Amino acid sequence: MNAQTSSADAVSASARDRVIIFDTTLRDGEQSAGASMTYDEKLQVAELLDAMGVDIIEAGFPIASIGDFEAVSEIARNTQNAVIAGLARAIPADIARCGEAVRHARRPRIHTFVSTSPIHLKYQMNKSLDQVIEIINATVAQARGLVEDVEWSAMDATRTPIDDLCRCVEAAIRCGATTINLPDTVGYATPEEYEAMFRQVIERVPGADKAIFSAHCHDDLGLATANSLAALRGGARQIECTINGLGERAGNASLEEVVMAIRTRADRLPYVTGVKTPMLVQASRLVSAVSGFAVQYNKAIVGKNAFAHESGIHQDGMLKNNETYEIMRPEDVGVRATNLVMGKHSGRHAFKEKLKELGFELGDNAFEDAFRRFKDLADRKKHVYDEDIEALVEDEISSAGESVKVMALTVIAGTGGPQKAIITMDVNGTHVTKEANGTGPVDATFNAITSIWPHQAKLSLYQVHAVTEGTDAQAEVSVRLEENGRIATGRGADVDTLVASAKAYVSALNKLTVRRQSPIVNVAGAEPIRIGERV
Repeated sequence: MNAQTSSADAVSASARDRVIIFDTTLRDGEQSAGASMTYDEKLQVAELLDAMGVDIIEAGFPIASIGDFEAVSEIARNTQNAVIAGLARAIPADIARCGEAVRHARRPRIHTFVSTSPIHLKYQMNKSLDQVIEIINATVAQARGLVEDVEWSAMDATRTPIDDLCRCVEAAIRCGATTINLPDTVGYATPEEYEAMFRQVIERVPGADKAIFSAHCHDDLGLATANSLAALRGGARQIECTINGLGERAGNASLEEVVMAIRTRADRLPYVTGVKTPMLVQASRLVSAVSGFAVQYNKAIVGKNAFAHESGIHQDGMLKNNETYEIMRPEDVGVRATNLVMGKHSGRHAFKEKLKELGFELGDNAFEDAFRRFKDLADRKKHVYDEDIEALVEDEISSAGESVKVMALTVIAGTGGPQKAIITMDVNGTHVTKEANGTGPVDATFNAITSIWPHQAKLSLYQVHAVTEGTDAQAEVSVRLEENGRIATGRGADVDTLVASAKAYVSALNKLTVRRQSPIVNVAGAEPIRIGERV
């Protein structure tokens, strides 16, 4: 079943109902502070989501900027299977721009939204409910005139009186909305409340059987996944979610959690999705790499420790039967059951096979570069774990095509004198060496980089974590820079924390250089986007 499947099928109570997975990583996920993705990164994520079997990809907010419009348009042209949706406020210019962006898709969707709760109407919109219903009538009809598949969302639905919500939903369906989304925009609802809301709206609204109902939950109270699953019991058959739970504030419902909960607990959740679950970890790593948001070790399904066992009691149980402490098979989400340790005596063939196991396919040149870095790492580190190789390759991929690269770094630090860094960088094929002092080794390193590459960007995040255990562990560094309203995140990995820091800083500067060429420009006639105007 796809998003165009008849609503009668969508709301049937068969033993194995099909749940539509609507991924909004590229829209709501990208709204996470500091998580903006480049044009190429968005295309890469969209390609993987499509291959993974996601039903609907919300590719962006076309009115927000020229770059967002172009990314949505290109994703619409290239995607083979998924419905491609663009987000639009209930403003005619937004809807027209969105329709233009998604029109090249095999199956385009316009997703438009407007606030319905009293607090939003009073303080944000300064409109009455009757005025909002007039807006719904006009804008949903406009969207339906551009595409056959229209989704309408009641922003802050969970804080909207049920009578008011039913009036708005009825208007949206009457004007042609094919999907009705009732989002828990501020993460306020409990599962029981959210289920009851869907049940009441579906029972009370005339024509509700003509639409598919959708859940969109934020995780402010840690209930996003639970609420999304509760919505299914209330009659929803679409769940809006993101890879790694990325999203505004505390994030959205996590796609991998929703999908694996449905798959693992079929006894309580008699539904199915079309997602190819062995690709979940691969998607998690890609989104983490392009967003610069590291996945917490104990993250459900895709975290480093999700299938790790250290307790002696747990290890004993696992040796006797995996089901004693694992409710899912690691391979079902793309995790290998064993961890082959690679070392300095490993050859190209073994390294290539290991990359395949980890889900990486590199071209000849990229493979040789990665193999060289692997051998260098193996000379400095006694054990090279899967996580080391993943960090190494992802660092290689993220730096590919950058015009400026770190070639060498020497840092003098200690209690006895000024901290000094001497760095050599490749700037468009020319090696440049500079030195600089600082209040510490990281400050000196960044000052040395700035002396070669002057800029006005502000450092808003510097984060270090060890890829594996041990004093010889690789460091993975994330750096976030801000410049004139633009935000870029860079990552770097190395057994030397300062080298990793330099790589991450330079990576962020490279991304800022790209983003200077894609200014945020509102389309003529559109109202400015205000803080909070998001589903």
